[in-house]
Amino acid sequence: MIIVTLVLSAIVLFLTFIYLQPSWLKNGLTALFGLTLVASLVLIVMNDSQHLGMEKVTTTKTQPLKSAGSSQLDLLLYQSVGTADKNRVYIYKTMTDQKKVSTTKASIKTVNHVKTTTGATKLVTKTTRWQYENNTAKFWFGIANNDKQLIKRQNTFYVKKTWAVLSATQAKKLSALAKQQSATMKVQAKAYVQSTVKAAMVKNPAMTQTQLAQLEKQAAAQYQATAMQKMIKTVKQAN
Repeated sequence: MIIVTLVLSAIVLFLTFIYLQPSWLKNGLTALFGLTLVASLVLIVMNDSQHLGMEKVTTTKTQPLKSAGSSQLDLLLYQSVGTADKNRVYIYKTMTDQKKVSTTKASIKTVNHVKTTTGATKLVTKTTRWQYENNTAKFWFGIANNDKQLIKRQNTFYVKKTWAVLSATQAKKLSALAKQQSATMKVQAKAYVQSTVKAAMVKNPAMTQTQLAQLEKQAAAQYQATAMQKMIKTVKQAN
């Protein structure tokens, strides 16, 4: 509406100058619509530069975070934007059966953080926008189409210590390395499990079959985790 007021003021001011003879009416209309024109311009500038009639509104959205990888390893992936790795686009999933991965926005208004947690893995997104304070302000300035204009967006990924945060390139190298060492790892895993079980039976010969089976499972998982951490360290050092 403020744009309409500006245009009408300019038109009426022009017509007043052209068609009215010098008189108190002409002087009065000139002053009135001249002030209206200037006031409209000032208000438009203030709305654009200082967000007159608007307020900052922050909303928070929390989503569960699932591994972006297809393997058993929990992964949070990222793609560097630029050559200095100062900005990253993160690649993630919020559902286990999600077919297409989600990505954060590549924007100077978007900031990403990764934090370690002992609780549930999740993505917390805080979005701050300019919104009109009331319907009156929106009526006057809404034509500028700047309602809900983004100010900033902050994504915080909460992951556990067991998660790996890798670039997309590192993830491909890790997958290739795991396939390359698959046969060797199977042999080493078997030997590690046997050694662990043997040591446990020496300490406690009375272990039941159920206890032995549980110990074997734990030993296999421990070896797998240790081996994976070594490979992760290898691909990270390679960059």
